Amino acid sequence: MDRIENIDYLIGGLLREQQREMALPGTLEEKQALLRALMNIRPPWPATDEWLRCQDRELAWQLEDKGIVELEEMETVMQSELYTFRLWQGDITRVHADAIVNAANSQMLGCFVPLHRCIDNAIHSAAGIQLRLECARMVEGDEPTGSARITGGYNLPSRHVVHTVGPIIPNGVPTAEQERQLASSYRSCLSLADEKGLTDIVFCCISTGEYRFPNRRAARIAVDTVRQYMEGYRRNTSFKTVVFNVYKDIDYDAYRAIFGKG
Repeated sequence: MDRIENIDYLIGGLLREQQREMALPGTLEEKQALLRALMNIRPPWPATDEWLRCQDRELAWQLEDKGIVELEEMETVMQSELYTFRLWQGDITRVHADAIVNAANSQMLGCFVPLHRCIDNAIHSAAGIQLRLECARMVEGDEPTGSARITGGYNLPSRHVVHTVGPIIPNGVPTAEQERQLASSYRSCLSLADEKGLTDIVFCCISTGEYRFPNRRAARIAVDTVRQYMEGYRRNTSFKTVVFNVYKDIDYDAYRAIFGKG
């Protein structure tokens, strides 16, 4: 089947599964948005092999449309004998790496809000429903703040996803304990990926979006925590490259200022 037939098959399967009825939209972009929305709200139910093959085909087409970004294309902001820090502004679901970091909620099942603009939604949508299924098998109850779990990457160009629960700052003013929790998220991700022998990891800006951690303070905690980890373990860590991936200009400017590039 061609691309339109493939995506219509996927949407039709989800509509029947969820006992919904609606007319299919006309354009590929509209169909992709509907498919993503239906995937976002789908509980971690098993799917048929045929549906998964068609989903993987569509997500591969979407990745081809976006393009894959290699670590070597990113700006080097710090270089030592043991490790390299890089900075990149863009869509983390395009990055080819051993692992990318997802700012997850405490359920660790992904975002269930259709087409939400959070990174949790973006990563699960690009990875495919297999990611939610693995998370459901792995997690029982709420995960504590500052912890991390690792899964496969599925249809992402990254081999793994490291999911961490950052602190929520309702008033935008973090306490000392919440600052420690954010640092713990970064350390937990590094430690978990280190145990797997990964050589590179791409961090998002944990807790700075919907969770309202101040951007510049979060960037400073991120850099200081990662640097302390790398220098503390020195040659005993498997990491060679750490990427700080940002999406907003305020985060990009904050990291460049920290590394003296502003």
